[in-house]
Amino acid sequence: MKKTFKKEERLCNKSLLNKLFHSGSSFVVYPFRMVYMEVSLEKVKSPVSVVISVSKRRFKAAPHRNRIKRLIREAYRQQKSIALYPFMESKSLGLLLAIQYVGKEEVPFATVWAKMEKALAQLINENNQ
Repeated sequence: MKKTFKKEERLCNKSLLNKLFHSGSSFVVYPFRMVYMEVSLEKVKSPVSVVISVSKRRFKAAPHRNRIKRLIREAYRQQKSIALYPFMESKSLGLLLAIQYVGKEEVPFATVWAKMEKALAQLINENNQ
């Protein structure tokens, strides 16, 4: 599987976003808060649809927010094909996923990578139950 992050994988639909945040489940793997919800594959174009957000309250300057989002996107892009996509395709369901950065300061990419790995493993574990 190619390690890409295309438009079809991004969650932009307002009704699906509202549904995700109002009735989705969540957990925290610091510095991330993961909000997720399983849906039928007809509602989404990809097995996993993702939205990434960084709080404007904690990071006032846009370049800092954008850098954090870029690091998160890169870590997710490289790790999604290892475990998350094969797991969701075996379940024949779609997944709506919001990755929120709740940390108070910027962290290096190695930390983002390790925490993303842990968060995706926990996401698979929680969906497996």
